[in-house]
Amino acid sequence: MELQELDAHRHTVTTRSGDISYLDVGTGPVALFVHGVGTNAYLWRNVIGAVAGPGRRCVALDLPLHGRSPVSAGQDLSVAALASVLDGFCDALGLTGVDLVANDTGGAVAQIFAARHPERLATFTLTNCDTCDNLPPEAFKPMVALAASGELAPSAVALFADDPAISAQFAFGTAYENIGRMDPAVLRSYLEPCLGSMERARHFERMLLTLDAFDLVQVTPLLKELTVPTLVVWGTGDEFFDVSWAYWLRDTIPATADVITVDGARLFFPEERPMDLVPHLRQFWSARPVAPAA
Repeated sequence: MELQELDAHRHTVTTRSGDISYLDVGTGPVALFVHGVGTNAYLWRNVIGAVAGPGRRCVALDLPLHGRSPVSAGQDLSVAALASVLDGFCDALGLTGVDLVANDTGGAVAQIFAARHPERLATFTLTNCDTCDNLPPEAFKPMVALAASGELAPSAVALFADDPAISAQFAFGTAYENIGRMDPAVLRSYLEPCLGSMERARHFERMLLTLDAFDLVQVTPLLKELTVPTLVVWGTGDEFFDVSWAYWLRDTIPATADVITVDGARLFFPEERPMDLVPHLRQFWSARPVAPAA
């Protein structure tokens, strides 16, 4: 879907964690989409465009500091805290029986949310994401080290102000197979909330420093008891999240239906190659009892 068309379906809701901006398209059983660090709800625009309609309601939120959702001074931005944000968001909208779909750091948030609130879910789908003690992933640790030194914010803000296209290449180049085909307006919408000012960039540094594997390891025993039907769809060309983690999820979550691999796909394949995800979502959802529309 085009951004203008999507934004006609944009809303803001006040939650116990603050205001959250979100997209809400279609009617029927709810699919709830969660993005990761440095992107926003637009990551799911092509999936939403394919599945939203009279028989499917798609809700995609902007996490705090991302997209159009604000961040407050000192707000906890850890994945565990963001799982609480997701819970509060569902409370505010009255969402139950959702088909939860997540990517990247959003997958870590979603695992914690699912482990702690399985009653909210009808199904659970994970694409390439942080898993168990792979948080942050090895390939992302240099960025975290820059944040720890305080050098990330000034250099990233200056680069974004000077040349957003080069900034996007630096930030996301390895997350896509061909970043040159991505809409520059979307890439800018990812970067500007995090790097558009020194204040926001310092929040972003702070967020990166909260990435802690303990938050995921802590819920592993609960994931081993999760009975929500689960699907794992994983790109094999991702330098951050090796396909072995997809099988770890399969072997950990007992209700995992399958692992589907997408040859050569990188981290943001749900945006770049949506039709390598959409048919699997449709088949997975159709095989499950239909939850009441929320």
